[in-house]
Amino acid sequence: MDVFVAGGCSWDSIVYLDTFPRETETHLARDFQETLGSSGSGKALNLGRLGVDTRFHAMIGDDRYGESIRERFESEPVAFRFDYDPNGTERHVNLMNDAGERISIFVVSPTQEPDIDYERLEQWTARADALVVSPVNYSRYLLPAAVEAGTAVWADVHAYDGEDPYYDDFLEAADYLFMSEEGMADYREFMREQIDAGRQLVVCTRGSDGAVALTADGEWIEVPAAEFDTVDTNGAGDAFFAGYLYGHRQGLSVETNLRLGTLAGGLAVSSRDLAHPDLSPDRLADEYERRYGEPVRR
Repeated sequence: MDVFVAGGCSWDSIVYLDTFPRETETHLARDFQETLGSSGSGKALNLGRLGVDTRFHAMIGDDRYGESIRERFESEPVAFRFDYDPNGTERHVNLMNDAGERISIFVVSPTQEPDIDYERLEQWTARADALVVSPVNYSRYLLPAAVEAGTAVWADVHAYDGEDPYYDDFLEAADYLFMSEEGMADYREFMREQIDAGRQLVVCTRGSDGAVALTADGEWIEVPAAEFDTVDTNGAGDAFFAGYLYGHRQGLSVETNLRLGTLAGGLAVSSRDLAHPDLSPDRLADEYERRYGEPVRR
């Protein structure tokens, strides 16, 4: 096992609308689907399809939604392991408009402190090269095991506002920190603070403005977003994360990894899935050469 992804799995109802409702009346959806969702799922799917040896643990319900999740991962190159959540499978209703914006409504929330065998998860953490976590509460209890074992922590804090103490454990344990500029008043200053606090790398995604990284030696690196026809923006950030980690594991440069992340994210938004159905190392390499006029280089 190379990468252990912990937490973040749901079964989502996606409702596609031309525009978000502004009145309390009946509206017709342009399209609709029920599908796998959440940040852990998105990262695991993309990593698996990129050939990274990936184990994914999540909480699911002993219900038909959990069964659908189990069946989905049976066809994916990911070792899926789970515990049952007494609350049932986490579920969201996501409203998507033509601009790619999302309103996410939690209709079933996960148990915040589940009664599970953490020793087993700590053993997986210690054997992994990287522990990948999003701000899912139960995954915070694996962070001390990663630090003790020397397992690199890759944390994605999403649209963290720079103040919420809920995220403190994830920030303090992170070796590699990913975030979105959304909700952050001054993302560059925050990135500097995190590097000063000992992070090896901080990456900030900026939607249509691309992504920026700050390295431990103070170098700023920026890449523009890759243009793709947008079908569904769910999972774009998780695909970006996976594309970056995939390149990092090959010893590629930060700029190359950022490019790979934008391409993986772009492929994801051009499909209705968290990971593009045709995503593979070859597809990503071909896309890279077509876009940048050169092969992927170290």
